[in-house]
Amino acid sequence: MPTWFITGCSTGLGRAMAKAVLAKGWNAAITARDPGSLQGIVAGHTNNALPLRLDVTDKAQVKAAVEATEKRFGSIDVLVNNAGYGYRGAVEEASEADIRQLFETNFFGLVDITQRVIPGMRQRRSGHIINISSVAGRMANPGSAFYSATKFAVGGLSDALRKEVGPLGIHVTVVEPGGFRTDFAGRSLHQSAVPIDDYAATAGVRRKENLTNDGHQPGDPDRAAQAIIKAVESPNPPFRLLLGAAAVKRVREELERQRKEIDAWEEVAVAADYPT
Repeated sequence: MPTWFITGCSTGLGRAMAKAVLAKGWNAAITARDPGSLQGIVAGHTNNALPLRLDVTDKAQVKAAVEATEKRFGSIDVLVNNAGYGYRGAVEEASEADIRQLFETNFFGLVDITQRVIPGMRQRRSGHIINISSVAGRMANPGSAFYSATKFAVGGLSDALRKEVGPLGIHVTVVEPGGFRTDFAGRSLHQSAVPIDDYAATAGVRRKENLTNDGHQPGDPDRAAQAIIKAVESPNPPFRLLLGAAAVKRVREELERQRKEIDAWEEVAVAADYPT
């Protein structure tokens, strides 16, 4: 029976993942900053659920949560790095404190947990690391520069990681959802404190979108959880897993734009080499 370790389970995709894993009878360490928010998930699963307090920016809590899981279940077979939050603000508007806290949660917290879990997977020569990113890790919109920067960082780390641990029997998958009906654009979304009027037509538009889009996103977290489980169960799991029709469309369009730009500037690009 596999053991999953899932971060950020109080709401959204993390909560849907926890419920789906427990419903299959698998072991799951489910974590949140407030473990009280997990009681509705663990009810009826006392034998295979381990609720834990975890702020991913707290190294002591990370260490304690991983050790408690390994003590209870013996191993961590699937790690889901889901904890994180969104941020809206033009580059000029964002405060240094906001930027650093965003990276501490969305990137450095993921790094810390991953480094704690890998040794056990490496020893067993098996495991799967699921890093929840976003379509914002493929392209960036005005007002989302720093959120995208964290997700680009997750994608880059994951790409190198899979090449390091793949020969050791460990899979890595980056999940890239589009808009899903979670608290991402509502309660969980942070914004720069002082908007600048000159960005009203760019970053400001993104702020206003949140007021109308929240609660109407097309993505279903429960279906997303099943898609992730299907990827984990596959004998040939994907490195990148897009979720939602809008995500597939946007990434295809972005890749086509990139291809056209490469073609248009190929002559200039190759001319930068020493003559042969």
